[in-house]
Amino acid sequence: MDYLTHLQWPAMVVTIFASWLVGSKAKRKRETGFWIFLVSNVLWVVWGWSAGAYALIVMQIGLATLNIRGAYKIETEPSGKAGA
Repeated sequence: MDYLTHLQWPAMVVTIFASWLVGSKAKRKRETGFWIFLVSNVLWVVWGWSAGAYALIVMQIGLATLNIRGAYKIETEPSGKAGA
């Protein structure tokens, strides 16, 4: 299980890459970034579980929930303009 201690590095790279994609003007890149963010949430949860970092796990679940909520609101709002 020692390999799990090194999972934080790929998780960090995936998170930064997802952030870069979400900041794009291209819709396709933003959508891809959303899915990659969800992958990074899973990676952080796996690493957090192995490290006993339970606050990190809760935070990742919260961030994933907010990302899903935001994506849903963008898809259901007219013209893609979501409110609060």
